[in-house]
Amino acid sequence: MDFTSVMNDALLSVAGARANAEAARLMDEESFRAFYERTSRPVWIYLARVTGDRDLADDLLQETFYRFYKAGAAHQDESHRRNSLFCIATNIARDVNRKKTRHPIEQLELNQSDEETIAIDARIAERFEGSTDLWRAMAQLKPIQREMLWLAYALGSSHAEIADIVGVKSSSVKILLFRARKKLAGFLGATS
Repeated sequence: MDFTSVMNDALLSVAGARANAEAARLMDEESFRAFYERTSRPVWIYLARVTGDRDLADDLLQETFYRFYKAGAAHQDESHRRNSLFCIATNIARDVNRKKTRHPIEQLELNQSDEETIAIDARIAERFEGSTDLWRAMAQLKPIQREMLWLAYALGSSHAEIADIVGVKSSSVKILLFRARKKLAGFLGATS
């Protein structure tokens, strides 16, 4: 065998190994579809609450699942996949919040949408006493506080899961949740 044929064989085997690894890394379509159906609603609700904008939550949900799929978390178990998904959603929402801060003119437009979202939430939640005040108070919290409260109380995530998703130390979650609850209670007391 000459050098050229040996190199071609080596390159083909490396390319084949990479293709096989990529195929194993990505979820098949059926698995991804089932995972999407189980998790899309909770992730969308989370994004809507964290951003305060339902239309934006639609866009961010698509981006979240796109990035999740490209990251190829098929080798993980269900709870790790779910945590990875919420971690991606959290990072995307934070990116949006940073852009709002950098572009105040765009923020004015988004704030109008926030008010519309609060109004929609209020109409939907009218059957629950005090819900309107709760949504308004939640909107006043910092994004990380909304994220943590939503993960803990709406989704029932453990402190370890919350730490992984929002990127804080596990030992800090308890005190951060306490502070967020205290601040939320203060806002609720001010609206009463």
